Amino acid sequence: MNPRQRRGVVLMVLSVVVAVGVFAIVTNYVREVSSQVGPLTTVYRAVGPIEAYQPFTEDNVEPVEVPARWTSPSSQLELGDIEGRRAPFRLEAETVVTADMLIPTSDLSPTEREIAINVNSVTGVAGRVAPNDRVDIYAVFEDVPGLPAQVRVLVRDVRVVTVEGERTVRTNDDEEGLQETSVLPVTLALEPDDALSVTYANAFAAEVRLVALPTDVGTDRTDDTDDFDAGDLGGQPVAVEAP
Repeated sequence: MNPRQRRGVVLMVLSVVVAVGVFAIVTNYVREVSSQVGPLTTVYRAVGPIEAYQPFTEDNVEPVEVPARWTSPSSQLELGDIEGRRAPFRLEAETVVTADMLIPTSDLSPTEREIAINVNSVTGVAGRVAPNDRVDIYAVFEDVPGLPAQVRVLVRDVRVVTVEGERTVRTNDDEEGLQETSVLPVTLALEPDDALSVTYANAFAAEVRLVALPTDVGTDRTDDTDDFDAGDLGGQPVAVEAP
């Protein structure tokens, strides 16, 4: 082998060594990047600005693959999880949609309405009422002009939607002045006419009370008494006179 051939062989060997070295360096770099990035997951982001309460559709959101380690569990959603849902605020373009942005879905029927009333430890069955329980709603009228002093069943077999945490409200009484009372907001699912009667009683009745029911949903209680006054005790019902 002459000197020129030997130099050629040496150069070829060096080229192979360099190539192997470069391959090893690139492979190691890719491995390190992959270890830092990790597996990918799909999130959905706004294609353009989405106004508050505008429904999400496949036209205004798009899927994007991002490293799972750089996202929160609340952003790892399927299109079915967000399609038709709404956010209560405006989203700018490329904003990632997360579960905590979405307005909770309602399980109301087409004819039901939600209404919230404040109850206390007595009128709210001592805190024993929970979501999906069934209750009757009683109202105590004692100083509403034109109505006798009585207890009346306003609505029967009402579904409790939510029960919020205890909070304090302030009321101003003419005789006792400013008073603070602990109440428990309870949201109920009512038909529109029933919602009106409960709202009226909540505003004008002396007391609105929840009465817990057994779990026998659908039981016929048409024979139950709907109202009670002094006449049922042998006395004389007295209507409140208008001032």
